[in-house]
Amino acid sequence: MGLLRGPHRHRLFVALLVVAALGLPAAARGVPPTAVGPGPVTGFTVRGNTVDLVALTSRVQLVFYTDDVFRIWMAPDGAFTDPANAPPDREGAPSADVVVKHDYPGVSPRVTDAGAYYLLQTRSLALRAYKARLRFALYQSDDSSLIWEEAVGPTWDGTRTTQVLSRGAKEQFFGGGMQNGRFSHREQTIKVAVSYDWGDGGSPNSVPFYVSTAGYGVLRNTLAPGSYSFGTPVLTSHEEHRFDAYYFVGDMKHVIDRYTELTGRPFMPPIYGLEMGDADCYLHSPRHGELHTTDALAVADDYRRRQIPLGWMLVNDGYSCGYDDLDQVAAGLDARNMQLGLWTSTGLGSQRAEVQAGVRVRKLDIGWVGPGYRAALSACDDAYRGMERDSDSRGFVWLPEGWAGSQRCGVHWSGDQAGGWESIHWQIPTYAGSTMSGQAYTTSDLDGIFKGSAQTYLRDLEWKTFLPTGMAMNGWSDRHKRPWRDGEPFTSANRRWFQLRERLLPYQYTYAARAHRDGVGAVRPLVLDYPDDPKTWGDGAKYEFLSGDAFLVAPVFTDTTVRDGIHLPAGTWTDYWSGQAYVGPITLNDYPAPPDKLPLFVKGGSIIPMWPEGTLSWRTRDRSELDLDVYPRDDGTFTLYEDDGVSRAYARGDYAEQTFTTTRTRSGIAVALGPNVGTYAGKADRRRYRLTVHDLGLTTQVTAGDTVLPRYDNAADYAAAATGWYRDPARAGITDVKLPPLAAAASTTVRFTNDQ
Repeated sequence: MGLLRGPHRHRLFVALLVVAALGLPAAARGVPPTAVGPGPVTGFTVRGNTVDLVALTSRVQLVFYTDDVFRIWMAPDGAFTDPANAPPDREGAPSADVVVKHDYPGVSPRVTDAGAYYLLQTRSLALRAYKARLRFALYQSDDSSLIWEEAVGPTWDGTRTTQVLSRGAKEQFFGGGMQNGRFSHREQTIKVAVSYDWGDGGSPNSVPFYVSTAGYGVLRNTLAPGSYSFGTPVLTSHEEHRFDAYYFVGDMKHVIDRYTELTGRPFMPPIYGLEMGDADCYLHSPRHGELHTTDALAVADDYRRRQIPLGWMLVNDGYSCGYDDLDQVAAGLDARNMQLGLWTSTGLGSQRAEVQAGVRVRKLDIGWVGPGYRAALSACDDAYRGMERDSDSRGFVWLPEGWAGSQRCGVHWSGDQAGGWESIHWQIPTYAGSTMSGQAYTTSDLDGIFKGSAQTYLRDLEWKTFLPTGMAMNGWSDRHKRPWRDGEPFTSANRRWFQLRERLLPYQYTYAARAHRDGVGAVRPLVLDYPDDPKTWGDGAKYEFLSGDAFLVAPVFTDTTVRDGIHLPAGTWTDYWSGQAYVGPITLNDYPAPPDKLPLFVKGGSIIPMWPEGTLSWRTRDRSELDLDVYPRDDGTFTLYEDDGVSRAYARGDYAEQTFTTTRTRSGIAVALGPNVGTYAGKADRRRYRLTVHDLGLTTQVTAGDTVLPRYDNAADYAAAATGWYRDPARAGITDVKLPPLAAAASTTVRFTNDQ
């Protein structure tokens, strides 16, 4: 009780006497025996969307923001506080708050006195407030389908405040931010606090939020360290003498949507941010000798000469590695279609001058954001806003310590790891799991910053091609981890993966735009899309993930050439390499996976937009062509998002969308290309489309609109033709099509007829 003084201490003493007399229920096991909870309800008042309750010394506010979002805010000593959301400082600068949405209309709940409890109902939920000793239970709106129930009201023991919830027989739990090596938490305890453990079991970028398959999610509105135990019962604690939580009701995607609406949507990245980055130290390098920042341009030339796409370079590392000639380096990288970035361990004292010199990427480090919580959130916000304040570009920031809300300003990076099989192993569930907390961009250094090998670099690169963001860190490695470091055959293999990443940017950029709208990132555990499949709940699909709706990625994480335990959920899945189709649910073992082959499967009905082969930069891409990779075993649709890629004009409505659909017909397949609706700077007035259609080789005629396209029997004739179709004998089951140019406002349907 050392934290309390005066009348507060007296109130706690009285409360202890009451709780001792009543006794805690057996269901509250796990709560310290000295814990105190609210007493009987002695006051109940409704004020619009707010309900005030008094329970002995405790005061509670229930605030209903929408039909499916509400808050339980408890003051054990009667004084409400909100340290996670502070007023502006003395100069009027805004604080870095957890909650950023304050304009909810509010809903007034329907109130019923049910005798033992007060019933508060909206169209989406029913909340019971039990009277005998205040505790809550959440139901669906029918007041009969239980979502969760407290064994006791929120309890406090002088050190922490804990909520004690029931757990469903099959209920699963996800979230907590970045939990290294984990994505599913049933029967587990996770730390929700600052962590400097970069390895398996650490929790950098942790978040006081979780989501349940029971149909709800919770944000603890706090900056205090916490611990969540998802046993029986569920115990969620934070080290503070208050209780403050927002609840979101709905399925898991809806909950993530509502959570990021409250705390800030994942930021909209510049398109070069989805290209691979390179980081090194060029000035005062303790490892590589005395260089100058302009030496980075020679490395940039090495990428270009080898036709390996690169989007940006961090030219210092912040730890005694400075920079010189920044203007010259920025101009040189710009001429090479790359962006300049800086890594800082000390703060942003020179940010305005650096941004004006051309810095468009910023990486933060624990040298000054290490305290986490508000410190990390403030640093992220400052770096992001500063970049946008002093340029017309979008902010693009990386950070190793985040908190609830940091998804609105940063890429979450999991810290320093050594390259090797073990790091690959635990990273796979980490980044998929982070998506369950609204962290849409999560990643780590390619093959770590220490150790590693040619083999683990390639394997790590393969699966990280399907993460939205990526970076190779060289300044701390004796290996100089660049894709040509180990010679052939690795250089060529690495080049192919870099180039595939570049071609997939239209697909990944679309998912970035979606995340900016609804909070759900591209990379996610299978359970998010297949929650009714028990295999997706835990270890059955722990080491695979979805990249968007189309790709199922099952990385190789040991020194082997086969992959076991690949779970394909319900639906049709096509092997990306062989074209073989599988009908799920099914588990594959002994899948052949030589060093340069990633186990990769595509869902039936997928339409994957890609830039043309040979694209090396978003700037130099052929804007007049778009390729579509079509998997028509099931009906499907994809709506492509495009904008200028770098400015903030998209927020004013300067963007375009185009919907593609694939439909099975009696005579074969129909692929519809809708109009490209909207406008932005640099949009092409018309463009050509190349289709790669996985049709099992059954097509006998292709028409575009009313035009029958010519068929070509050899590759040379097809390559020389402006339009037509061709089936390469070396690519069994695939039909390639070139369409006539199509005006942006026009649409067409391509029909693939077969006689079988």
